[in-house]
Amino acid sequence: MDDSQPRFLDDVTVELVKHSASDTDVLWAARVSTAGEQSLDEIGKDPERSKGLINYLMRDRHGSPFEHNSMTFLVSAPIFVFREFHRHRVGWSYNEESGRYRQLQPNFYIPGRERKLVQEGRPGKYVFVEGTEEQHKVVTEAMETSYRQSYAAYQEMLEAGVAREVARAVLPVGLFSSMYATCNARSLMHFLSLRTKSEQAKVPSFPQREIEMVAEKMEAAWAELMPLTHAAFVANGRIAP
Repeated sequence: MDDSQPRFLDDVTVELVKHSASDTDVLWAARVSTAGEQSLDEIGKDPERSKGLINYLMRDRHGSPFEHNSMTFLVSAPIFVFREFHRHRVGWSYNEESGRYRQLQPNFYIPGRERKLVQEGRPGKYVFVEGTEEQHKVVTEAMETSYRQSYAAYQEMLEAGVAREVARAVLPVGLFSSMYATCNARSLMHFLSLRTKSEQAKVPSFPQREIEMVAEKMEAAWAELMPLTHAAFVANGRIAP
């Protein structure tokens, strides 16, 4: 495929690239308060035997034991998703690809058919509903046309010798970018509490669908690493401790 031709994507990608995270990390961190250095003995034990402790810590919001772990994700998503994502600062570290140092690839976001297009209601009390066939057609055609024009202008400036950091100004926020995002379980739970919508949540959240798509993929990976911690998070109303 010609790398100069725009590609239109309707999904994000999330890859867990490295981690040091397990339910036992919560247990030894919590038990140091009563067992001192002997709390390290928890590392070799079956965490199922202590899931009550994990649930207690979650329920009563003793949060610090959930910080002694690390997960690094490689995320590919539209730029507008990252602008929301970077609002999460406590317990997160980011490194994003730079349009100053590399030519940005022509990957652009177009909502899929399942993406609700129409907002009804006033700010703070609104819902999204399905779009019509005509609305989906308008969105797709308008976005594709805009993306093609903006990337052609970008290429024109690069070919004329204009610096990448200047030429990138014509590119829209629907362009895909990539970043490494590193967090611990506590910071991830806070992110999930705000960026996912769930009937199990005690406090309702109204995330934009595109960042929720990222959050759902992160949650699935985390749930495999720390199943007891994830279960306690869900059981206690998806509130970060």
